[in-house]
Amino acid sequence: MKRIFIIGAGAVGKVLAVALKKEGREVVILRGSVADGPPSQETIKVLLYDGSMLQETVEISTLSQFSRLDGLVLLTNKSYGNERLAHLLKDKVGDSPIALLQNGLGIERPFRERHFPKIYRAVLFMTSQVNDTGVISYKPVAVSPIGTIASEDNQLETVVSLLHSPHFQFRAESHIQEIIWEKAIANSVFNSICPLLHIDNGVFHREPQVMDLAKRVIVECIAVAKEHGIVLQQQQLEARILQISEKSDGQFISTLQDIQKGRETEIDTLNLEFARVAKALGKEHLIRETALLGELTLLKSRLSRAAAS
Repeated sequence: MKRIFIIGAGAVGKVLAVALKKEGREVVILRGSVADGPPSQETIKVLLYDGSMLQETVEISTLSQFSRLDGLVLLTNKSYGNERLAHLLKDKVGDSPIALLQNGLGIERPFRERHFPKIYRAVLFMTSQVNDTGVISYKPVAVSPIGTIASEDNQLETVVSLLHSPHFQFRAESHIQEIIWEKAIANSVFNSICPLLHIDNGVFHREPQVMDLAKRVIVECIAVAKEHGIVLQQQQLEARILQISEKSDGQFISTLQDIQKGRETEIDTLNLEFARVAKALGKEHLIRETALLGELTLLKSRLSRAAAS
């Protein structure tokens, strides 16, 4: 696997590309929402939490420029585009491994349904935000785990070795589903409550009443997870919400940024996916507040997009 293809030219994909190029890897960023266009070079600047700066020039291209993607394929695009991408990638990927570095529940479903042979899933513990000058502020929170979703010959350790770098760290994880659900619950809290209150991530450690709402979402989602066969700990999730809130105080969650810019959000794979799982289990009553917050966030997003069009 000589090349690493990163699908998604947002903050996460660009930070990862810079970190990998610093380690001498051959990296190409492919725009996830643009099907055609000539390749170009972009100098990407990443501001680290300690005030130092990383900078690399990276090739930016589109899927149409490649008949085959021979290498490791990473998805950092918004997960609502996965259905379309699974269709576009099926004949290009072959037996190359793909790793989903995205938020949400069930986001690997389009790839499993099309029988991609090697699917991996990472859960990212980091924050990133593009400032007005185009510089990306990046702060790692913890080492990001990667696990196997589907693979005929498990190459997890190879994938981890290709992705791991001092600035963007990864580790192999044999129980990735539990971590996926934990992260999805945390994302459901931040990506619904913060946009609806139009406030930064720090609100949960600053305002006890808002944290009380977060706790109710956690309790509901844990109940659905248990029905699905995933056992999670409430206190652990509450502590994680507070930790993320404190470390990202003053930063605005991506869903709020998307709403402000009239873009589609990932709420469908968060609160609303929990609601769908609960409905499939005949347990809709377990998830009422979480589902309502998701529906309100979706409505706010649609109204914003309509106003922008």
